[in-house]
Amino acid sequence: MSQDKPQQALETRILQIGVGRDERTGAISYPIYPSATYRHPAVGESTGFDYTRSGNPTRQILEEGLATLEGGARGLTFGSGMAALTTLFLHFSSGDHVVVSEDLYGGTYRVLDQVFAKFGLSATYVDTSQTAAVAAAITPQTKALLVETPGNPLLGIADLQTLGELCRSRGLLFLVDNTFLTPLLQRPLEFGADVVIHSATKYLGGHSDLCAGVLVAREAALGERLYFLQNSTGAILPPQDCWLLIRSLKTLSLRMERHCATAIKVARWLKSHPKVTAVYYPGLEDHPGHQLSKQQTRGFGGMLSFRVESDELARAVLKKLQLISFAESLGGVESLMTLPAVQTHGDVPPAERERLGICESLLRLSVGIEAVDDIIADLEQALE
Repeated sequence: MSQDKPQQALETRILQIGVGRDERTGAISYPIYPSATYRHPAVGESTGFDYTRSGNPTRQILEEGLATLEGGARGLTFGSGMAALTTLFLHFSSGDHVVVSEDLYGGTYRVLDQVFAKFGLSATYVDTSQTAAVAAAITPQTKALLVETPGNPLLGIADLQTLGELCRSRGLLFLVDNTFLTPLLQRPLEFGADVVIHSATKYLGGHSDLCAGVLVAREAALGERLYFLQNSTGAILPPQDCWLLIRSLKTLSLRMERHCATAIKVARWLKSHPKVTAVYYPGLEDHPGHQLSKQQTRGFGGMLSFRVESDELARAVLKKLQLISFAESLGGVESLMTLPAVQTHGDVPPAERERLGICESLLRLSVGIEAVDDIIADLEQALE
């Protein structure tokens, strides 16, 4: 009697994406298929691939792997995280309303406020760490809740289990941006999310050399709807970049382990510095979302933010950095620091930024995998 194979660890499944899937050659590294079009065996027959916008062998391997990692039915890859989000928002109609985390990437705010609002999709921004505030924002026109957790840049934590139950009771789609933690550390579909979103440019890619986005749908029917939108509008990830992302995913578990181990040490050091007035990192015991994070994640990630004594000091720190790069983006093996009020959240109205605490004394640090003592030494000299 045949027996089912034991369930492999997530770390193993990530590493094995594409391995041996090219049956003709048995290639360990799945090949890049750059062809834009494919020959048909006969009229009405297909190899399964017709035109690369609609499907590509390299992209298919990647998308199947990503769906497996998140535990979903359908994965889709895009040319950027914003392309993925834009395609997701195309699912909605004029007159629809969405509730959105107020602690979110400024580009998400920009596309909703300056693009989709013109087509009749409205949004209300709330503190999604407060379930009551989310419930109060729901109207008869509300179709979805979009959550970033941890938030960006203040690392707020939303209760995925409670919000998932709220969405089910109100008939809403539950959309979760999992960019900061990846499926290794947080699995939103297990808490009732309908779609998981990634800017794969960040931790999934991990090397600051790739721009990509991901959607993973829990149910096949919604996945097919999102595929229709992607195929219709053409926001696909090219095969060369698909291969690069497959390559990058193979070290994701090792990278995330190092990011987490280093970030907590850096956060604790920053917390003890006399010129640092606040540190935002869920791994710190006094973070308001610390206990919740322990319950719903396998680690606290590599992102933190901290506030210094003045706007002038923040700018001086950025100018004096030597090892850490003053650069936008996050999630690479190299440590990166940015000034959210000016860069990543510059499109958020000034009054709203101030209300949220995204002022010019707030710095966001993507902790890389360099030696922790070297990262701290750079911060120390920059804060002098």
